[in-house]
Amino acid sequence: MRRRVWGTAVVLGLLAATVPVGSAAAASVASARTATAAARPLPLERHFDNRAVSDDTLPGRADFDGSGGSLSAQDLAAAGWTPGRSLTVQGARLTWPDRAAGRPDNVRADGQSVRVRGRGDALAFLVAGTAGEAAASGTGTVRYADGTRSSYRLTAPDWRTGPLATKAVALPHVNTPGGQVTERARLYVVTVPVVRGREIASVALPRNRSLHVFDLAVRPLAGGWTGTWAASTSGYTSVGPWTGRTLRLVVHTSAGGPRVRIRLDNTFAAAPVRIGSATVAVRAGGATPRSAPVPLSFRGAGGTAIPAGAQVYSDPVAFDVPPGSDLLVSFHLPGTVTAAPVHRLAQQTSYVSGPGDHARDRSAASYTSTITTWPFLTGVDVGGGPGSVVVLGDSITDGEKSTPNANRRWPDLLAARLRGADTVPRYGVLNQGISANRVVGDRYPGDGVSTDTGGVSALHRLDRDVLAQTSARTVVVFQGVNDVRWGATSEQVIAGLRKIAGRAHARGLRVLAATIAPCEGETRCTAAADAERVEVNAWLRQAGVFDGVLDFDAVLRDPGHPARILPAYDSGDHLHPGDAGLAALAESVDLRLLRG
Repeated sequence: MRRRVWGTAVVLGLLAATVPVGSAAAASVASARTATAAARPLPLERHFDNRAVSDDTLPGRADFDGSGGSLSAQDLAAAGWTPGRSLTVQGARLTWPDRAAGRPDNVRADGQSVRVRGRGDALAFLVAGTAGEAAASGTGTVRYADGTRSSYRLTAPDWRTGPLATKAVALPHVNTPGGQVTERARLYVVTVPVVRGREIASVALPRNRSLHVFDLAVRPLAGGWTGTWAASTSGYTSVGPWTGRTLRLVVHTSAGGPRVRIRLDNTFAAAPVRIGSATVAVRAGGATPRSAPVPLSFRGAGGTAIPAGAQVYSDPVAFDVPPGSDLLVSFHLPGTVTAAPVHRLAQQTSYVSGPGDHARDRSAASYTSTITTWPFLTGVDVGGGPGSVVVLGDSITDGEKSTPNANRRWPDLLAARLRGADTVPRYGVLNQGISANRVVGDRYPGDGVSTDTGGVSALHRLDRDVLAQTSARTVVVFQGVNDVRWGATSEQVIAGLRKIAGRAHARGLRVLAATIAPCEGETRCTAAADAERVEVNAWLRQAGVFDGVLDFDAVLRDPGHPARILPAYDSGDHLHPGDAGLAALAESVDLRLLRG
């Protein structure tokens, strides 16, 4: 029988649980615990003092929230969150506590000093709050190896009432002493900025015992990589069903490089997905590669499983990625997939095989059906390069009304300009546009299978789609028209844009904003909506909140009728520019503003 050795902080925490609340003994134990925690940094698990997870048959052995509520160990396992499981979320590698149900598996934040090592751009916390309707917040301290410090503010949404749009995973039940309740239990990954690249030695947690920490880690800098292609997960929809099929997805690169890796995301999912073999190839045409597809691995294995809400990166592989070219990214789905995280508006035809693993096929013969979405695949990175420009946008950025299969979205054309420029680095350009997306309102609620693929709001997806993107240097924000079309006030849009700028600046990014284009003549672009649009644009031009402003309104509007798109640029629906208008947007960007 193995003997378990308990850390001092855990023992004291257990003692505190047996002492009457408010007694002198409780105060003494609490003081001792705090003094011990402050004395020297300890691994997080040495501080664990709370039981969040129970077996469904023994719910009374955990009490996460002080009222007997707890997470179901069976639900966690069904989501792929098993004890000791490594989880990559928003670019940070975290670990679900390696503890059996009913054992201490998290710490109630109370100023504990936690041993953390690494250099990066952010700290990632796996957390949940138990304060009820209100989120649990507090201020902590990061201590660096050179003796300097910085503070951070950590907010953990409530595990039963917090927003589903920002959760890492949601479970279908809550365990209580009286039985299991059908209610969504939430866990969150929250990131906070640190001094970029400075060696971290330890982290002092905030003081708020309603804030529970399961793990924390440094999100590393993506040194030696440039993002060449990306797409945002816009929703979680029914697919196929695909049983034992292979997807061959077509993506268009911006920057080139001598190595490649891909990123697959299981965002918004409730269950893990199994990925079999995967390959990458330069496309000759259709589903046919120019040469034999190159196999990809995942931590040395030929396939992987992605837990609900998590992501995986393939291992680096030597592969010459040409700039401005089409790649074929193929991966086999050995199980049955009935729903998947997707980017709906690909404006690109991709391919699905008949039954079997066809990832390495040099022939297109097995690829018997087509799709116009990008399921699972959210990023392609290349070795070297100067980093990337990220474009956070809506349908105009996503390429609505551009010619399909022609790569005429304005970010594609901007990337082409950068490849031919000598005055600025040849950045990768990552298109994070989502059709129907808004700055401050969720279209897709962030959980469950839905036909709505308008995404969670720009504010709710900012960390995943911008701050965590590979080697991001500059972000361009071009959103707001959907907000005003659906009744948001200029004040609400401005407040959201201000928050985006503040959060991106805190991570060291250069932040540009584009004015909102005119859309009179489209059904929802009323005079009232246009008035709000004009007010947002006036603020953008004058506020000085951003590092630069791209006046896309001025580029697209009809000089004789400024509330409308110039007819030569109008796709015909009066909301979306056609190919000529998108080209005008790309051509209007002063490339010098992109220097990150």
